[in-house]
Amino acid sequence: MAEHTPFPVHVLTPEGELFGGEVQMISTRTTVGSIGVLARHEPLLATLEPTELRLYLTESEILRFAQSEGYMQVGGNSALLLLQEARPPDELDRGLLAERLAEAERELEQAPEGSERRRSAERERRRLSVFLAIADGTHR
Repeated sequence: MAEHTPFPVHVLTPEGELFGGEVQMISTRTTVGSIGVLARHEPLLATLEPTELRLYLTESEILRFAQSEGYMQVGGNSALLLLQEARPPDELDRGLLAERLAEAERELEQAPEGSERRRSAERERRRLSVFLAIADGTHR
């Protein structure tokens, strides 16, 4: 990655500010695909999907987080990410994630087709699957 101009980014969760500082690039996933955001990006409002969020502080220093659903707003040469949940990969408990994923899959099997209960179970399964892959180091 070539040297890029730093720009301010804030990452917020219901627990508080996870990150506030300058980065050279943000790499995440929206509902329409992966995206990289650099300084002076065009204004953007996007819905975020579970993935590994990468904040490039420099070319060699990258902060990584397991990111759940959320929103990203880019404008005025800054970015704001509002996430339901985000955890550094080393804080993920593989055993607990696998257990919760099995519970979500059971819930999905039992939930009526087209119900909110089913949609919620599908979102939970998707999030837990991504978090588990990040914990295992197999997420792409």
